[in-house]
Amino acid sequence: MSVPSSVLVPYAAHLRVYEPLVAFPEPERGHWARYARRADLPGAQDELRRALADLVPVPPVPVPVHESADAFVTTVDGTVLVCPWRTRLRAWLAMGELTGGTLPAPVLDAMLPPVVRAQAAADHERWLERNPDARPWIRGAVWRVPLSWFAVFSDEEREYAPGDRAAGEAPVLRYRTPMAQARRRLARALKALRGAIAEGPMTESLVGVGRWLEEFHPRALVELDYGGLVHAVGAEALAADRSAADVAAGIAALRDGDGAGAEEAYGRLAERWRAVRDLQFAN
Repeated sequence: MSVPSSVLVPYAAHLRVYEPLVAFPEPERGHWARYARRADLPGAQDELRRALADLVPVPPVPVPVHESADAFVTTVDGTVLVCPWRTRLRAWLAMGELTGGTLPAPVLDAMLPPVVRAQAAADHERWLERNPDARPWIRGAVWRVPLSWFAVFSDEEREYAPGDRAAGEAPVLRYRTPMAQARRRLARALKALRGAIAEGPMTESLVGVGRWLEEFHPRALVELDYGGLVHAVGAEALAADRSAADVAAGIAALRDGDGAGAEEAYGRLAERWRAVRDLQFAN
């Protein structure tokens, strides 16, 4: 059960990995086993609310002082699966993306003063010395869903609930697939791309996702959640969104040497996601 919150999720999608309890060493395994039995498990909006609360003070606290002990929990065929939030680690990674040129320097300095960023970077470096193999269970993307993420799923795994916007009930669009299936699809997609086109951003993105997934338990579950992006897409467009099917069609066309078919599938994807990205710069 998720605790409701009045804060809306921002325009971000998430790729999550849920692992079985056996994937965690003790004493962490015992912690998650007890945690999963709670009746008041927090949801995505609660994670967001806590993160936003840290940005209110002056100066802001972009990275939590302590790592989160919370997680997303689901059960599949009687097996409890856990996706730790690892909010502190993800905050450091997100800061790295911001300082990499995502925002203009004056905007970045206004949001996160240089002294705050320098302190966070120093803390991250010291933390990495003690945790060199750390990796997040959750990846995020703002104002888009990377096309490589869709290559992990099939259209049959699409779960859509329209919600009731008038009543404040947000729609939900997500995909879930077993880890073994996700790895097979990525391998087939990479083979098709490398056999048809030169190495490029899409290939690099697929390799990056594949390497990340290899770090998790083979009986894990992979989830793509549109999250707050549902608020940036009209109801009709969201209901008609079959991006995983379009990616699969494009990859199949490349495999068959059908350049026109691949171009047609990519055109549908480009038009759909260009409309969403354009909203980022709208007044």
